This record gives sequence, C-alpha cells and structure tokens, in this order.
Amino acid sequence: MDVEQRLEDGLVQLGLPADKALVDRLASYLRLLGQWNRAYNLTRITGPEDMVVRHLLDSLSARPWLAGSRILDAGTGAGLPGIPLALVEPARHFTLVDSVGKKLRFLRQAVLELGLANVTPLQARLEDCPADSMDTVISRALASLADFAASCGPLLAPGGRLVAMKGRHPGDELAALPAPWRATAVTRVQVPGLDAERHIVVLER
Repeated sequence: MDVEQRLEDGLVQLGLPADKALVDRLASYLRLLGQWNRAYNLTRITGPEDMVVRHLLDSLSARPWLAGSRILDAGTGAGLPGIPLALVEPARHFTLVDSVGKKLRFLRQAVLELGLANVTPLQARLEDCPADSMDTVISRALASLADFAASCGPLLAPGGRLVAMKGRHPGDELAALPAPWRATAVTRVQVPGLDAERHIVVLER
C-alpha cells in the first residue's frame, strides 16, 4: 500500500475528510520530513508507512480534544502534532514551540513549502512564551502530567485546557496531579494501523 492510500484510509477511519488536496499536503509534509531527516536527524521513524501511522495519524487522533482558536504545540520537534492538525484545521492558529534551532529551520521551511498561513514556528523555551494567551496547549510525550501542567499552565487563557497525548493509561501521573488541576477526560484512542495503546488526557483548572 502506498503512502497516499494508507493516509486516505486512516483519515476515513478517524472521521476526517480524505480529499485529495489534504492527502497531497500531508504526504508532501512527510516527504519533506524524510528529506531533512537524512541531514538533521529529526525523527527515528523513517519508513514511509510507519511515518504515516506514527506521525500523521497519531497526531490527528487528538483533533477532537482541541478547543478554541489559539493552539500551542509544546515541544513540537519536527512539527508533531501541530503541522498535521494545522493542515486539517485551517481556521485555527497553531504556534509550534521548540528550543532547538535545527528543528525550527525545518519547521520554517515546512510552513513555507506547504503554504501554512495558520502556523507560527517559535524558537523559545516554554517559560518564555506569552502567558495567558492560548485556548489549548497540546503535547506529545513531552513530560509527566504534573510537569506539563507546571510548564504550560501559565500559557493558557482563562478557561483554556491542556491536552496530553500519552501511551499507556497514566494512572500514577493522574494521581500526582497538583491542585487546582483535574483531568476532565482520559480517553483511550485507536490510531489506525497502530498496535499500541494511546490515551488522550485533558487537564483543566
């Protein structure tokens, strides 16, 4: 099965529009990531079909838990989950934050080549990002839930939420959440083609 077909099938299973324009842009992002990865070592996952499942479809599985129009992807790395989500959510604005220069060079090129007017790459530490400004802060395996709340909670506007993408059910991390944070959703998600546990945790104050 080729990349485009795997992508199309996965989008349908996630309830997303599998139109050709979206599939082409997601595939273009993967090709660009593959090209840059040879020089910059941005990801350990290099097989095209693995990248579709573990990067694109895994990222897009978090879409139902986004809230509001201002989304920050904390510790975005090569733009995951931010770029795939930005491609399917053009009405929302995504700020992709990472402190590593080579990753930001790739992100700027990806934004340019994909014509992503709703994405702003930002080289910064999380504590230096604008406070009280985001509706949703999302991260993929960035830190423990307590550390995620401590580092990214200050970035949320009133009523905002943190969305953590986790593997196995993070029972111990949930038990260690400091007040006033609480988990308002802990949901197991099925990523098409992935034989591994995935959970989405939503934290709110």
